[in-house]
Order: sequence, then structure tokens, then C-alpha cells
Amino acid sequence: MKKFVLVTGGAGYIGSHTAAALAERGYEPIIYDNLSEGHIEAADGRLLVIGDTADTLKLNELFKKYDFKAVFHFAAASLVGESVKDPAKYYTNNLSAALNLLSVMLNFGVKNIIFSSTCATYGNPVRLPMDEEHPQAPINPYGSSKLMAETVLKDYNAAYGLNYAILRYFNAAGAHPSLPIGESHRHETHLIPLALKTLIKGSGKKLTIFGTDYDTPDGTCIRDYIHVSDLADAHILAMEKLFADGGGFAVNLATGKGHSVKEIIDAVHFVTGLKVPVLTGERRAGDPPVLVAANTLAAHLLGFSPKYTDIHKIIQTAWNWEVNKRF
Repeated sequence: MKKFVLVTGGAGYIGSHTAAALAERGYEPIIYDNLSEGHIEAADGRLLVIGDTADTLKLNELFKKYDFKAVFHFAAASLVGESVKDPAKYYTNNLSAALNLLSVMLNFGVKNIIFSSTCATYGNPVRLPMDEEHPQAPINPYGSSKLMAETVLKDYNAAYGLNYAILRYFNAAGAHPSLPIGESHRHETHLIPLALKTLIKGSGKKLTIFGTDYDTPDGTCIRDYIHVSDLADAHILAMEKLFADGGGFAVNLATGKGHSVKEIIDAVHFVTGLKVPVLTGERRAGDPPVLVAANTLAAHLLGFSPKYTDIHKIIQTAWNWEVNKRF
């Protein structure tokens, strides 16, 4: 008997890796993506239905056709700067469309959702490392929209018995070690791919370091990087936890180790043998000096342990993708 699961945003970065991991474990992922940020190629031959989570009619058709055991919800807008300039887009995509998806799920009796959330729901750190009990006080509409959706999930659990897993990512990085999928954003904002893109022959690109005077050992921001394949594995563990126990929970997904911008640049040099051309810029508003997670709850609840704990290995997979990417 086929075990169908719906993967909204499954043609995007983390969604495509999760769909691949699901298929490797015997599940039947149905990818649902409007391709505003995703890529047909990222589906890698798996079934892709082009559609939007705001489209009730199309979702109803999909849920009638497949007996979904769970929904993985990755479809969302996720650029912090854009969310400040256009908050309506973020509340529409990340909250209103999510409510629509949940309504269809409940109408068809699908009671398990694995929700893609973010450390942006915490806002500026008041203590480090940041655990799941850290105050949630987002400082931009992106974080606020995700926190609102988290609140909805908790309320729906209490009222309707919806089982939920909220997974708060820190910095996703890397690419699948063997499949032809990886990080390919139309508007790239992530440090590692931006650094690697400067090294592609003829790119003419330079990497800007935003702020070198933070209160950190080398003056640059520190972040917690987790490999995208580890994220995918954690999503499946979260789904299986819901199958076994029901209920709801929220966990951080991270390695618990921080690396500064300069450390990432040095690691890129070590992996590629090439020197990243760098410009120094002013601090960006809203960039905390350090964001590092406490990741022990995911280990306790899910048995999750990242396989990629060496930043050089994470960057190596990203570099392999960058020089061989197909989309």
C-alpha cells in the first residue's frame, strides 16, 4: 500500500531534499508548488503538481485523489528584507494560505502536519544558545508571520486534534551529496552560496561582509549552519513521531555550533583552494551578532543527530553543487 504524503513547496531548496529523503524511505511524496521560487528540475522526476496553497479548488482535487498520511508545509515567502518592504505578501503567503491548507486538511481528515518554521520567530537573542523556551519576539514580518502560523497550529491541535511538528531552522546549507539537487534561489541571500558564486569563472562577483565591528572574536556575525540533508532527515523523524504519539511539539534544528562570516570565508578557501574576493560594508539593521541554537530537544524527542557536523564537509557539498548545478 502506497504511503502518500503531500510536500508543499517541494520544488524548493529544503522541500526538494525532503521529498527525495521521503522517496528513499519508501514514501510517495506528491510535490505541490507554484514555482514562484521553486524549480521543475528540483522535483527530480517525482510527481509535481503546479499549484498554490491559496487555491482551495486545486487542493480539494488533490486531497480527493490521494489519501495523504501527512503534509509537509514548506510553501512560504522567506526573505527578511522583502518582508519589511512588502509585509502583505508575507501575511498572505505565510498565514492566509496556510490557513487555507489547514482547512482543506481538516475537511479531508488529514491530521498530521510538519511545519517549516524559523529561528526568526525568536527575534534578537536574550540568551545563548537559544533553546525552545527562548522568548519569541520577532523583529520582522517574516518572523511574525511564521510565529502567527505556529500559534494557529497550537490552537488547531487543542480544538480539532490536529497533530503538528514545528521545526525551527537556523541556517540551512549544503546540497544533496549524490542527487542533482541543491540550493538555487532566484534571489540569493545566504552566505555560503554567495561566497561560492564569486569563485565561478567569469562571474565578476564579490562578497560583501556586512559589519566587521561586532562583539565577536573576529568582529563578524556568527551563525549556526545545518546541512539540508540533515534537515530532511529531521522532518521524517518528526512525521514518524506524530504517527506514533500524535500531539504537537516545536524543536530547533541546528548543530549547536557557530561559525563567523570570516570563518566561513576561510573554510570556503580551504575547500576550494580559491580566495573569495571580499568587500566590507556597514552593518545591516536587525543582524544580531550571534545566533546559535540549543539542539538537545530534537535529539531527545526525535532521536535526531546531525550527520554533517564539519563545516568543511557542508561547504564541500555546496561547492560540488555550484560547479555542476543544472538549474
